[in-house]
Amino acid sequence: MKESAQAALSYIKARSQFLGIDDSIFDNLELHIHVPQGAIPKDGPSAGITMAVAMMSALRGSPVDRKTAMTGEITLTGRVLAIGGLKEKTLAALRAGIERIIIPEANAREVEEMPPYVRKRIEFLPVKDMDGVMKILFPARPKKRAQKKRAKKRVPRERGLLLRKA
Repeated sequence: MKESAQAALSYIKARSQFLGIDDSIFDNLELHIHVPQGAIPKDGPSAGITMAVAMMSALRGSPVDRKTAMTGEITLTGRVLAIGGLKEKTLAALRAGIERIIIPEANAREVEEMPPYVRKRIEFLPVKDMDGVMKILFPARPKKRAQKKRAKKRVPRERGLLLRKA
């Protein structure tokens, strides 16, 4: 878990400009990630993209849709690695009310092995790297156009009544 968190932070720092984060934020940033169940041995790592997304959400102040789940480990370069237990994780997500799951592209063929009722109720979004994950969860914010200020038209008032021009 510690390595997953470190890989996630390294990815965010390396891609901060692409992700729309000012590099200077890392100068005085102290980040603490507490995962109480992290010390319990697991079959394999699969929380890297989730940790990176949680960090991005906090840094940008942008919440992530709670109907979206994700699984996959990341490398320092942001590549998303295959995971084990996709069927079990998907069934648990379905019970929790999840509507879409971001999965490693390497696990995409396992989706066909899911029961039809699962494939019907959950949208699977395969990704090969963290850039793909970030595009799904944090779409580019539209740039605000500079609006021209319009002069307010003054409408004459007569005896307390508002006159309108036809």
